[in-house]
Amino acid sequence: MKNVPGEHDALDVSADEALISALFAAADAGVYAVDDAGTVIACNPWAERLLGYEPGTLIGVNAHRALHAVGVADTVGGGDTAEPVQHPILADVALGKRSSGDRAVLLRADGTPLQVWWTAAPLPATAGRGQGAVVVFHDVTAQRTREGHRAERYAHSETMREQAEFDLAEITWLGELTLAVTSTLEADEALHRLVRQLVPRLADTALIDLAGAHAHRRAASAHHIPGVLPAGPSGSGKELPDHPAHHAAITRVIQGCGTQHLTHLAPAAHDEANLFTLVEAEEALVVPLRLRASTFGALTLTRAPAGPPFNEADRVLAEEVARRISLGLDNTRLHAAQADIATALQRALLTDLPEVTGIELAAHYRPAQHAAEVGGDWYDAFFLDGGDLAMVIGDVTGHDIQAASRMSELRNMLRALAVDRPEETPGQILRRLDTAQARLTLADSATAVLARLHRTGGGCWQASWSVAGHPPPLLMTAGGTGTYLTGAHAMLLGVRPTAERPTARTLLPDGATLLLYTDGLVESRTRGIDEGMTRLRRHASTHRHLPLREWCAKLAEDLGDTRDDITLIAARAPVRPRTG
Repeated sequence: MKNVPGEHDALDVSADEALISALFAAADAGVYAVDDAGTVIACNPWAERLLGYEPGTLIGVNAHRALHAVGVADTVGGGDTAEPVQHPILADVALGKRSSGDRAVLLRADGTPLQVWWTAAPLPATAGRGQGAVVVFHDVTAQRTREGHRAERYAHSETMREQAEFDLAEITWLGELTLAVTSTLEADEALHRLVRQLVPRLADTALIDLAGAHAHRRAASAHHIPGVLPAGPSGSGKELPDHPAHHAAITRVIQGCGTQHLTHLAPAAHDEANLFTLVEAEEALVVPLRLRASTFGALTLTRAPAGPPFNEADRVLAEEVARRISLGLDNTRLHAAQADIATALQRALLTDLPEVTGIELAAHYRPAQHAAEVGGDWYDAFFLDGGDLAMVIGDVTGHDIQAASRMSELRNMLRALAVDRPEETPGQILRRLDTAQARLTLADSATAVLARLHRTGGGCWQASWSVAGHPPPLLMTAGGTGTYLTGAHAMLLGVRPTAERPTARTLLPDGATLLLYTDGLVESRTRGIDEGMTRLRRHASTHRHLPLREWCAKLAEDLGDTRDDITLIAARAPVRPRTG
């Protein structure tokens, strides 16, 4: 069958028109066409549905006035500026251009806004309508809502991240404050470190006053600008008088009141100059340094008018800082109390020296400055049968009250063993002491020197000694020659209890001094024992003319390590008259 000429072309055109109409009606997007005046000349059902028009009522509507009213688009979307839909489209399509946008607003039939993205293309000019445009648009309200929720979640996560970073910085800073106040047992040194970390982070000025028996004292101060505070005693800034309100607040806090918030501190014209006028304090927090029932003093924080006023969060943080300061001060107090107990115990255990005819005897004990280093040193001197004199110096392992107690047990045991068998040599007595302390666990380990002074028939003094892991005795002649008695040296007590221990002997020249001492006199964390022993010999020679008691004290004062106990005991032989 042959096609009639022209019939096939007519069918193709009809099919194309039908297909286009079907596609136009079924498109999942709003589509409308306008003429050169902006009047809607065609639309699909989806455009009518999105814009809220009854079927067929959108045709003939002026899109300029009805779909984009002036002043509406600019207020939609939380302040975002949407592009006018019609005028740019017609301006672009008039030039034969396609255009599009993703932030436009169309008005529905009921006047509510509809956020859309759109694209437009020019329509060929035809008789009666000129050149128009076809506009395709999609409703993006749900998408914008999702984007808004996503933005909110992101903003929330950023806020949480910033808060976490702030909290971490706050915890780190509080940790640094705790370290500053607990890293030393010197309270004033710790407080000076701490106030420098409080400014300017928490305040413009930080002051710490400690309670005393009759009045409080300024222990530390800092200002965020170096050099503003006067250099009072210990840099405390106490040369200027206190503000009367501040002084009264500290007194109330020390008497048991809580945090004081002082405001309106700006000075009047007739006010006397004081510390608060110097730092331009407008307000202040005075926070108690209190732990349990003990009030140690007060922490004062000030801010100038240019800074933000103190709020509740500042108050809570200031009280946490004060709590940590109080913990450090309480730790220092407890440590000092332990030092006092250990020192008192050790002094009580150091016996008075006996009166000895024909020889001068002296001893000196200086406790360590810190409690952790007190407790293990001892000296002793007592008579044996036959008039001989026993001299002892020793050091028990440990530096605490337990070490002082073990030292007492070891000292008393040595006394008993020496008196029980006075005929034994110092080495034999130390060997029996070592055996006894191992069986009775008197001490983990200890060092000692036991010397025996015997007066010969000719009036001379003979020394015999044994050393158990201790620095050797020093023999200083009247002429200034110093010699370390290195003989009879064996391991410390507590290592090999049954090992034999040697004994050495020497005569003491007229006017010579025999010195026994503990390692705190010759050894420190910064100086080796060899250097220390050289310094001791030189210093002992230089000051040998001093009376024996003063000589011992001079050596301890000039040479000793203040972080360790120092114990000395010395015997000085007399100068016998020359026979003609």
